[in-house]
Amino acid sequence: MAERIGVLGAGSFGTALSKLLAENGHNVIVWSIEPDVVAGINRDHRNPTYLTQVQLPKGLVATGDIAEALAGAAVVVSVVPSHVTRETLDRARPHLPESAIVVNATKGIEQGSLKTMAEVFEELLPAPQRDRLAHVSGPTFALELARRQPTAVTVAARDETTAQTVQRLISTDYFRAYTTTDVLGVELGGSLKNVIAIAAGCSDGLGFGNNSRAALITRGLYEISKLIVKMGANLLTMAGLAGVGDLVLTCSSSLSRNRTVGFELAQGRKLSTVLKSLGQVAEGVLTAKAAHELAGREQVDMPISEAVHQMLFEDKDPKDAVYELMGRSLKSESGDLTRSLGHHT
Repeated sequence: MAERIGVLGAGSFGTALSKLLAENGHNVIVWSIEPDVVAGINRDHRNPTYLTQVQLPKGLVATGDIAEALAGAAVVVSVVPSHVTRETLDRARPHLPESAIVVNATKGIEQGSLKTMAEVFEELLPAPQRDRLAHVSGPTFALELARRQPTAVTVAARDETTAQTVQRLISTDYFRAYTTTDVLGVELGGSLKNVIAIAAGCSDGLGFGNNSRAALITRGLYEISKLIVKMGANLLTMAGLAGVGDLVLTCSSSLSRNRTVGFELAQGRKLSTVLKSLGQVAEGVLTAKAAHELAGREQVDMPISEAVHQMLFEDKDPKDAVYELMGRSLKSESGDLTRSLGHHT
């Protein structure tokens, strides 16, 4: 059944999701704060700034008016960067149809409050819409999605019926969605993997090989798992698409903005220069601050995330950070996590 869908955010992933939904037969209108993006989508059926090489469906409409984007929407999908999610949701809230399902597709942790995007949405949305809130996460590069390459994601919602509704809404013959009710695990896994990707990029930029990257991915998965278990999420989520799936993708591909940040830092470039050259948000930079603070608050040892924080914000030399990680005291591979699991059983 075709639905009217309002999409907030026409960056790379917002554009790719809008394309998918429009091609899936839905009536999609995407909101952008950038006038050039709105004009390009409506006039040329291309986004002139993001995914510029991708032809968009003629039925996909863009607007700079957030009220117009949300008017009559049965589903609202938010795909704006994490640092402007609260501001955007505040702008959108007066125009959200009361019966709309709200879908968050942003990965990140709010600075200061240390809230996941789910917690930000739950704080700002009225009660009826909190019950119809879902979150999409998983290994999804926007360009590959826009090119209709087979992709699988996780839809998380506290209400299983909502998760299943969104699952049916977004699934196609090349985009497969699975469901879970572990919202916290999906949100944390999808956010924290970006920090580990910066570390993996540093390793690659220093000329280290596959052994090094595999070690970082595996131990990164371990320290994320420790944190999510301590915070009350389901460890099994880390074995799924929003966990190891997203982590492996983001740490292994040149399409990853977060991996690129690490790679360029290891080449001796300054963070400000790297971020300017990207032209897009690398969520892992801000998330590294949040990971540092969460690890302290929860008293969880997260050495890779801490090393990334030191490289980004304390001018730590990437090579020194790697060798300090290797020189840490020897220990059991799973002891800390076993103790954490015991604490929550």
